[in-house]
Amino acid sequence: MDLHALEDTMLEPNVPRLVPTGLRIELPPGFEAQIRPRSGLALEHAITLPNSPATIDPGYRGEIRVILLNLGRHSYQVRRGDRIAQMVIARYQAIEWEEGDLNNSRRGAGGFGSSGR
Repeated sequence: MDLHALEDTMLEPNVPRLVPTGLRIELPPGFEAQIRPRSGLALEHAITLPNSPATIDPGYRGEIRVILLNLGRHSYQVRRGDRIAQMVIARYQAIEWEEGDLNNSRRGAGGFGSSGR
């Protein structure tokens, strides 16, 4: 779903701003909300979310506010009602960690680029 700006906000280049949406949600256990950038804003104005995808956990009850960052060279005016981000609701499986030895794998501890093209 699209998230809309609750108020006008000027995005200066390279200055993150918190933009309110006025939206509050209550997620059931086992679900999260993921906040993602809008591709049109990214392509046309270099507007992104620096913490993308942002996660809203099921215990949060506050207003959803979106951190926007202008990577462009010019200021960008967000107007009240503008679509500023997208929200996806996703199911997740909670796990409990256990300390122990790891099984071997073909990749092992190989890092960036180690699995080929």
